[in-house]
Amino acid sequence: MITHEPTVFIVDDDAAVRNSLMLMLEQVGMRVRSFEHANAFLSAYHPDFFGCIIIDVKMPGMNGLRLQEELTWRKIELPVIFLTGHGDIPMSVRAIRGGAVDFLTKPVIREKLLVCVHAAFAEAKKNISDFARNKEMVSCLMKLTDREREVMTLAVQGHSNKQIACCLGISHRTVEIHKSKIMQKTGASNLLDLARIARECDLNE
Repeated sequence: MITHEPTVFIVDDDAAVRNSLMLMLEQVGMRVRSFEHANAFLSAYHPDFFGCIIIDVKMPGMNGLRLQEELTWRKIELPVIFLTGHGDIPMSVRAIRGGAVDFLTKPVIREKLLVCVHAAFAEAKKNISDFARNKEMVSCLMKLTDREREVMTLAVQGHSNKQIACCLGISHRTVEIHKSKIMQKTGASNLLDLARIARECDLNE
């Protein structure tokens, strides 16, 4: 679990813009790291990176939208804020559809930037929390026996105990015992809760 303070990662080929953004953010106590192009960030990236990333759209080499796609492909879950002096509606729509927190135009208003960064930090913390919860649920599912997984799969599909017993060739009472153990191991409080856990863990078998 990542516990250090979030960092704002800035990727912009304009040194003056990088320095201006760093000054605005550091003045309110935020941690900042800057990179002059996309490949510099990707080369420096480490799985411990936590926070958000501010990306200029038009840069030499890999542009901002392409970097956003690369982050998605590499499963780098840093919330993205775009900042550009050459934005247009189709470009902003593409960015937002790609998961960007916001699409700001230069020169950016300090208050607007800070609101966006705080929103991005909140999203980053939620991502970490969701990942930890999902990992815990997967760990719980790993404790199930093969038979318990079979019973669980049929149960969350809406089958009754009688139908599950018939399908698996076991007694109604045995199904009840398996379901009780499944609830205990997964921490589910009811069938709806169990179905949510199965869905979030992508239990398709």
